[in-house]
Amino acid sequence: MYDKIILIVDDETDLLDALQSIFLRAGYKYILTATSGKTALKIWEEKQPDIIVLDVMMPEMDGFEVLKEIRKTSKVPVLMLTARGEADDKFRGFESGADDYLIKPFLPKELLFRVRAILKRVYPEKDSSVYLDAATVNLEKAEVRRGDKIFPLTAKELTLFFKLYQNAGRIVTTGSLCEAICGEFWQGYEKTLSTHLRHLREKIEYDPSKPVSLVTIKGVGYRLNIKGAK
Repeated sequence: MYDKIILIVDDETDLLDALQSIFLRAGYKYILTATSGKTALKIWEEKQPDIIVLDVMMPEMDGFEVLKEIRKTSKVPVLMLTARGEADDKFRGFESGADDYLIKPFLPKELLFRVRAILKRVYPEKDSSVYLDAATVNLEKAEVRRGDKIFPLTAKELTLFFKLYQNAGRIVTTGSLCEAICGEFWQGYEKTLSTHLRHLREKIEYDPSKPVSLVTIKGVGYRLNIKGAK
C-alpha cells in the first residue's frame, strides 16, 4: 500500500505542503502535487497515479471538471476535498464518479483512514507480511510480531523498514535512509537515524546487539536480510 502513487491537487500551496507531509509521515513514499486542474490532468496522464486527492474549489478548472475529464477514460480512485458541506456538492461529486468525499477542516487521521480504505478496496493485497529470522513485520498494520509479542512501528520506523525491504539483500547507504525520512536536505540527521534503527532492531531482532536481519555495513550503510515475503 505504501508504494502507491498519490496525486494531491489543491490551489492552496500551504495546504498542499501540509497534505504532502501528512502522507510522507504516515509512510507513503510517492507523492505528486498539483496546484491547478490543468496541471493535475497533465500529471495524471504522464504519471498514472494510483489515487487522487482532489480539491473541489479551484479557479479556472474546479475539481468536478477535473474528475469529469478523468472519468472519460479512467476509474482511478478519487477522494474529493471541499470546504463546503452542502448535500448538493456531495451528490454532484458522487454522481461524477468520486469514491469518497471529505469536508475541510479534517483531522489527518481521518484523511489517512479514508485513503487507506479506498486503497484496500481498489488494490487488495493478499499478504503484506515480511518474514525475518526472529519476527514478522506486517506492513499494512505497521507492526512487528515476535513470538507472542506485538510491537507497533512508528511512521519513521515503517518508512525506514520499507526502504530497506525494497532493497532487501542489498546495501542501502546511510544517506539514502536519511533522505527517505528528511528529503534531500538530510545532512546532520545521521545520529537520529542511528536511534531510529536501534529502536527498529529492538523490535525485530532476538538479540539487538547481535543483529541478524538488520545488519550494519560499516562505513557504508545497512542491509536487510529476509527469510521470505509474500
